[in-house]
Amino acid sequence: MTAFSSLPLSPAVLANLTQLGYESMTPIQAASLPVALAGKDLIAQAKTGSGKTAAFALALLSKLNPRWFAVQAMVLCPTRELADQVTVEIRRLARAEENIKVVTLCGGVATRGQRASLENGAHIVVGTPGRIMDLLEREYLSLENLNTLVLDEADRMLDMGFFDDIATVVKQTPKERQTLLFSATYPEGIEKLAKQFMREPQQITVKAAVAENTIEQRFYEVERSNRLDTVGLLLNHFRPVSTIAFCNTKAQCNELVTLLQGQGFVAQALHGDLEQRERDQVLVQFANRSCSVLVATDVASRGLDVKELDLVINVDITPDAEVHVHRIGRTGRAGQSGLAVSLASMNEMGSVGKIEQYQSAPSVWFKRDELTPTGQGRLLPPMVTVQIAGGRKEKIRPGDVLGALTSTDGGPAYTREQIGKIAVTEYCTFVGVERSIAKDACAKLNAGKVKGKSVRARLL
Repeated sequence: MTAFSSLPLSPAVLANLTQLGYESMTPIQAASLPVALAGKDLIAQAKTGSGKTAAFALALLSKLNPRWFAVQAMVLCPTRELADQVTVEIRRLARAEENIKVVTLCGGVATRGQRASLENGAHIVVGTPGRIMDLLEREYLSLENLNTLVLDEADRMLDMGFFDDIATVVKQTPKERQTLLFSATYPEGIEKLAKQFMREPQQITVKAAVAENTIEQRFYEVERSNRLDTVGLLLNHFRPVSTIAFCNTKAQCNELVTLLQGQGFVAQALHGDLEQRERDQVLVQFANRSCSVLVATDVASRGLDVKELDLVINVDITPDAEVHVHRIGRTGRAGQSGLAVSLASMNEMGSVGKIEQYQSAPSVWFKRDELTPTGQGRLLPPMVTVQIAGGRKEKIRPGDVLGALTSTDGGPAYTREQIGKIAVTEYCTFVGVERSIAKDACAKLNAGKVKGKSVRARLL
């Protein structure tokens, strides 16, 4: 347990931390803050929910001059949702300082308000690469006074194909800046980023902690012959909106997806044999809640972060206890309760023993024949994905799609609540819409216009 008072922070900042309930540093904060506060570049590897936001927020706040209304720090995030979270956290931590202005710059909303916020002066901007790039292009945003750049969930940004966008943005920042990179995993692209944009970064890795008690763990004994069938029983019993099912092999992933689809579930596979285009499509459908079950290998699921994940199923027991903790830690985020179910046959009991030892807790076993259906009809996801031909190359932004669906052109105007996540890739755009309006929304897009142009849309 390391106290924040051991760091070179002002009494006002320390008092604010106490007020916010920050009693002592998490492992990632204790390892990274001394390096970051010393002004050094940093690559920190730690999973989501480990306290990394406070780690970089305290570092960038320590260098700010509140009396100078220029953008002095920037945090790049993969999604609007994460950017919103980061903004809230920075504002909480900045309460000790006078009048620190933090502006969120993401797609999905009109640029007008963001432009006005920037014109009035901002100290910190938090945003997604696409919108930041757009505002730089239009010269609404200047980064010439930047002293700290943060790349948050860098592995996920790379997964989403943002490398070139990040490079474009970073090239418009001063070379003397401090760069802090945070990532849950360490894919090849991170090394490439570090070589290109960082100065002798110090590397820190914090291992996955043992699962918090917000996650209920259940073990079911299965046989080879009924292992895959048990997954369908679990889904019909618990009826989760979003589930990740982990398999140890690609072949097992494919076999399970075929079986689940045959049983009427909306399931997709995620493994190393998928092309980037296919991977993007699968991830988008799962993230926007139009796919109920993602069946994945451990390698393929790296960098994946889905909120409100109801259930994790270990279809196969992993021989690595730390991987087990990483798997089940994808549910029960942010203090929410989560459920993790593991299916084990007799020949996997050695691996179960390793997990028990690692977690310092015995496994709790349930009977397979207790898994009875609890709902009516098929388990269907609440959303459906519409794919639009045209993406970043056509300069389409999420706000353009939202505008088309909420206007009266080409059909009824839908509410913001009926429209889910919008993801723009290089050549196409994906939008999640409520299942009840999916066909009509697709027809509306085909009949109307996006950004003043006719588009082709189809249901996935």
